[in-house]
Amino acid sequence: MSEYNLKKELRVAISGKSGCGNTTVSTMLSEKLGIKLINYTFRQLAAEKGMTLAQVIENAKTDDSYDVAVDTHQVELAKAESCVLGSRLAIWMLKEADLKVYLIASDDTRAKRILNREGGDLQQIKDFTAMRDREDSGRYMKLYKIDNNEYEFADLKIDTATRTPEMIVEMILDCLEKKGFIEKK
Repeated sequence: MSEYNLKKELRVAISGKSGCGNTTVSTMLSEKLGIKLINYTFRQLAAEKGMTLAQVIENAKTDDSYDVAVDTHQVELAKAESCVLGSRLAIWMLKEADLKVYLIASDDTRAKRILNREGGDLQQIKDFTAMRDREDSGRYMKLYKIDNNEYEFADLKIDTATRTPEMIVEMILDCLEKKGFIEKK
């Protein structure tokens, strides 16, 4: 049950690289606001296609349809109703977003979080994450002319390394309240 009343239709876009807390923060925020969460990613696409994430990433290197399918689908969903859109490109792709949030964490922090979430070997995770970041950035530039290291335009830029997801969600809610988009029930 929502703790807030929306004063208008509301779209919040949350982006950041893997391991920054996008999914956790987006999920918690959507629950607090009582609005839909949209977090359709390569991970979901892989599951739907019966493939591994690594296979989808590998295929996406030579087949743009993977990116276009994910990006187009999530933006269509986000335009339909109030929502929190959590994705690597949300703040760039959802031009209509009322609030654009970029989550930041160091490569080490991100790798440790991924290790905690998925297990494995820390160095392998660091190597895979660095490769994934390079591949993602290259595709985003090629497909959309988006440099995902340029996020200064975001309304909020939050370093997640020293904050809990709860603290981050509170920062976002405070900003939404100050902008007049929501009010506490």
